[in-house]
Amino acid sequence: MILGLEDNRVALKSYHLLWRWLFLVERRRLWSSLQHSACVVDIQHVGSTAIPRIPAKPIIDILVIMNNFKQGATCVDQIETVGYTYCGENEQLRQYRFIKGKPQSYSLFVVESQSESLAEKIYFRNYLTQNAERAKAYGVLKQQLARQLPRDRVRYQQGKAAFIQQILKQAK
Repeated sequence: MILGLEDNRVALKSYHLLWRWLFLVERRRLWSSLQHSACVVDIQHVGSTAIPRIPAKPIIDILVIMNNFKQGATCVDQIETVGYTYCGENEQLRQYRFIKGKPQSYSLFVVESQSESLAEKIYFRNYLTQNAERAKAYGVLKQQLARQLPRDRVRYQQGKAAFIQQILKQAK
C-alpha cells in the first residue's frame, strides 16, 4: 500500500515517486473546491513524503495557506466536500486540521501566510531536499524511532524534535 496508516501507528515506507504525483492530484481537487475562496494563497506539500530519498509515514501532509487565520473558518465546508474530515481549530498554532482516508492517507492544515510554523515546515523541507547527508541522518533517526515506538506517534514526534530544531537553526 503506497498510502495509509492506522491511527497512532508508526510505520515507515521507503520514499515513493508517486507521493509527489498524489499530492499534485489532491492539490488540484483542493483548488477546484476552494476556487471561490479569494483568501487561499497557496497549497504546499510538506512533511517527509515531500522530501526525496527519506522514509516516511505514508501520509501526505498538505498546507492550505490563507491570508489570515480567521479566513480559514470559511473554507471548512469546501474542504469537507473533497472528502476531508474536520478535526478542529488550534488557535495557539493558528491552524485548522483535517484528515482524509481510512486508514488515514492525508493530513491537511489550513494556516495563515505569516505563520511561523508554516515557515518552519517550508525551511525544513527545502533544507533536507537540498542537503542529502542531513536528510539521510534524519531518515536513520526516523527508522530507529519507528522500531522503538511502533504504536506511539506522540513519542515518535517528540523523539524527532531536537533534530528538527537543529535543522531549522541551520536552515534559517
